[in-house]
Amino acid sequence: MKNPKDIIWAFFGTSEFSVIVLDQLKARGFIPTLVVTVEDKPKGRKLVLTPPPTKVWAEKEGIKYVQLKILRKEESVEIIKSYAKSGFDLFIVASYGKIIPQNILDIPKYHCLNVHPSLLPKLRGPSPLESAILKENETGVTIIKVGAEMDQGPILTQEKIDIEWPPYFEDLEKTSAKVGGRLLAELIPDWIDGKIKEVEQVHNQTTVCVKIEKRDGEINLNGDLEINLRKIRAFHQWPTAYFFNKSKRVIVKRAHIKENKLILDRVLPEGRKEMSYEDYLRGHAK
Repeated sequence: MKNPKDIIWAFFGTSEFSVIVLDQLKARGFIPTLVVTVEDKPKGRKLVLTPPPTKVWAEKEGIKYVQLKILRKEESVEIIKSYAKSGFDLFIVASYGKIIPQNILDIPKYHCLNVHPSLLPKLRGPSPLESAILKENETGVTIIKVGAEMDQGPILTQEKIDIEWPPYFEDLEKTSAKVGGRLLAELIPDWIDGKIKEVEQVHNQTTVCVKIEKRDGEINLNGDLEINLRKIRAFHQWPTAYFFNKSKRVIVKRAHIKENKLILDRVLPEGRKEMSYEDYLRGHAK
C-alpha cells in the first residue's frame, strides 16, 4: 500500500464543504500538492472581492494553489502539469463548481475521484444538500470516478449519514464533508492498488436537483408546515427563507414544528439585527 505522503495529487474545490474534506484528508496524512480553485469574487452589499475558502485554506497550510478562469484552455492544462514534474497520481474533486474537461481528467495516472453529497444516482446536480433537506428523509455521500457526464461515473463507495432530520444546511454540509473525507482516505490506497470495484450507477433511478435561485427562499406562513420548515433549514445560509410583512423582508433564521404549528424562533427583519420572533411581533404587528 502506498504511503499517503508519497501520493502526488491535486484537489479541485471551492466551498466550505471542500475545506472540511481537505481537513479530513490532511488529518489522515493526505496532503495535496496543488489546490485548484475559482477566482476571487465580489460578495456582500459592498461587493468586497473575497477569496474562495479553499484559497484561504491553501494559504494557511502553505499549499500551492491556482485560480483558473477557463479550464479547457491548453494553457490551463500546462499550468496544472507544471506543479508535478513527475506527473500526478490522482485528482480529487469536492464542490468545485465547474465542469472539468477531459483534457484535464486525462492528466493523473489513477484518474479523478469526486465526493458527491448524496446517495447517487439520487440528486445529481448542483444542489444535493439543499434538495435532500427539501425532498428526502435521508441522504449520504458517494465517491465516484469522474466521467464525461456530470455525476454519472461509476460508484466506488457510498454511505448513509446519521443526522436528525430535517437538518439545517450547514449541519448537513459539515457532516457530509466529514464522511466524504473519511471515505476518501479509506479508499485512496486501495484504489491506487487496483482493489476497488467500480459499480455502474442504476441510471433509471436517477433524480436531478437544480440550481437554487434567490426567489426560491420565499415562504407563505399560512402554507404547508413541513414545506416551510424544510425551506427554512435548507436555505439557512443562502438564499435564506423569508416572508414579507408590510413590504419588508423578514428572514427566518430558526424554526421548529410543535403541536402541528410552525414555531418561528429567530428572525432577521430587513434593516434590523437578528432577534427572537416574539420580540419582532411586539414591535411589528402583522
